[in-house]
Amino acid sequence: MSGRLLRWVCTGSALSALLTATPLAPHAAPAHAAPAPGPGKRPVTELLTDLQRLYRRAEESTETYNATEEKLTDQRRRVTGLNRSLARARASAHDGRGAAGRLARQQYQHGTIEISSYVRLLLARNPQGALDQRHVLRRAAAERAATVTRLVDGEKKADGLARAARRALAAQESLAQRQRTARDAVRTRLKEVEELLASLSAEELAALARAEEDGAARAQRRLVASGALGAPAGVGRAPSARGERALRYAVAQIGKPYEWGAEGPAAFDCSGLTQRAWGVAGRGIPRTSQQQWARLPRVPLRDLRPGDLVVYFPRATHVALYLGRGQVVHAPRPGARVKVSPLAANPVLGAVRPDPRATPVSDYRPPRLPAGATKGADRGWAG
Repeated sequence: MSGRLLRWVCTGSALSALLTATPLAPHAAPAHAAPAPGPGKRPVTELLTDLQRLYRRAEESTETYNATEEKLTDQRRRVTGLNRSLARARASAHDGRGAAGRLARQQYQHGTIEISSYVRLLLARNPQGALDQRHVLRRAAAERAATVTRLVDGEKKADGLARAARRALAAQESLAQRQRTARDAVRTRLKEVEELLASLSAEELAALARAEEDGAARAQRRLVASGALGAPAGVGRAPSARGERALRYAVAQIGKPYEWGAEGPAAFDCSGLTQRAWGVAGRGIPRTSQQQWARLPRVPLRDLRPGDLVVYFPRATHVALYLGRGQVVHAPRPGARVKVSPLAANPVLGAVRPDPRATPVSDYRPPRLPAGATKGADRGWAG
């Protein structure tokens, strides 16, 4: 995020503070009737729809940015590795050329030595000595042939590595351009959110906040009542050892700001938090929420245990760590901070488990939450 926009979202706007005091409704209209819009003002439901549309567009752009950033990081490693291999191959080829040059000079300066030695072999009185000298000559010839072979092979290897390095560099430059395009798209989407929020009155912002809070509470009640989380909401279920470490790390980050593309330790986006938490626990997982959903083993919601990842929205653009008792820890969106939210505060897509074969710990005690852990916006929007 640009410094100016991040400052606006996080600190610069009283309007943003009003909006992020409570979450946006993920599914339905508020339980109580919103005040009738005044002249020239739009209904709260229409404003909510527009804001959610902008958030969805921003989350898609953010996922594209994160995925491209990860590919670019991998490509940079590949270019670096190829350049190192190319340097070694060129050094070897240089040594080979030096050896070949010495061989050429020796043949030029002593071109008759081998023939004279062979004549001496034919005239030798000692047959065994003649055989020994002939063996030496054959060995010298083989060494000369090996020198030429090494030179040719070294030149071919260096040439192939040079071509591969050029292709890898071109791919890196293409990825860098895609990353810049994705970054600019995120900034554009966030600018649209900024403009909409800045156009709203305090009354409209308060109505939006109530709509979000009411919608999140209703969605959570429906999810728990459906039995999808088990009975009752997974109470008493324990995490694996790594899952516990990941969860405790995430809880320790509560209060830190959201920043798109951030992987900690000072700020996080949602998948940056889940990746770092599990990385600290000793289990590497993919960078983006979409990749986490696609590559990690799925687990039914009724089998959720603390530390599992809950993935949201149809395109898997938000992710959180399951805390237990129907709650999650996540980094919701710009302007918000890492916090605890109801699991159903966002539309649930499903859940994944980074360590499906690990057994639960036997003496698990849930982490103690800091004061204010549940305050702030619940609605997530970016992975």
